Amino acid sequence: MVHPAVAALAAWSVLAGLLALHSAWWAGRILWGWNPQSGDEGQLQLERSTSLVASVLGLGLAFQVLSVFLFVFTAEQLHGRFVGAMCAAGTLHVNGFGYPALGLKLANCFLGGLWLVLNRADTLGYDHPLIRVKYRLVLLLAPLLLIGEGLQVAYLAGLKADVITSCCGSLFGQEAQGLVSELASLPWRTALAALLGTTLLTAGTGIRFLRTGKGGHLFAAAGAAGVLVAAVALVSAVNLYVYELPTHHCPFCLLKSEYGFVGYGFYLLLLAGGVASLGLGATLPFRATPSLAEALPRLQRRLGIAVLLASA
Repeated sequence: MVHPAVAALAAWSVLAGLLALHSAWWAGRILWGWNPQSGDEGQLQLERSTSLVASVLGLGLAFQVLSVFLFVFTAEQLHGRFVGAMCAAGTLHVNGFGYPALGLKLANCFLGGLWLVLNRADTLGYDHPLIRVKYRLVLLLAPLLLIGEGLQVAYLAGLKADVITSCCGSLFGQEAQGLVSELASLPWRTALAALLGTTLLTAGTGIRFLRTGKGGHLFAAAGAAGVLVAAVALVSAVNLYVYELPTHHCPFCLLKSEYGFVGYGFYLLLLAGGVASLGLGATLPFRATPSLAEALPRLQRRLGIAVLLASA
């Protein structure tokens, strides 16, 4: 299917794949040869290279987040070309690669955001105390990026205009089968009560953490749980108020212009809250690191404020 956004996504998939391979290669070299006690030429070259690799990878992961929103936006724009599709939900259902690609790309966004937080924390220490941690994460992230972008290419290559797909009502309605449809059918009172509970827990533990520096692990766990509960509540309860329809639970119609594109704001807040919670939890074990003793608590405080703002 010829479309500018489809071509842009395909080109990004190729670039992201090359970036993943390049980053994994350098991660292996750094993990194998990194020795801060050595002053030989190989160590000096690794120290110079790691800054460049981190900058390039950080830029690529930032574009990865943008590509997720472009992917969903493209699916929304193309729904009129497929019989039965009313929004991006139907477009993603055109073949078997759409939803797996979206799910893995979202997972890569959270992991990529976590890597960016760890990289930022690592640069705060003069001796790069988290360099092995963050490059081990690169070795985990690189194959996931390759698979995710491969699924995206397979999905884009399989877009055929003569395919009859399903509408969001049949995919997320009460008679649909699957985990998302089951979550969408949860009683709205239960979903809102759970959302209120996790919000209060996040606020309470967050205020305590910001005031005393204690309870960081509980705060990070509450923030992460709050993101999951908020996503469920969005589909099962909040959507009903936005659409003003008691049976419409589609998470993609929120991206339409008739609803003010409000979905993009919702999902961006969920992503920011999840990344900040994961980053806070991942950096807490390193508070006792001598080179991070002063700078890391300030970064964790900013992450905590981001969690509170996203959960509000």
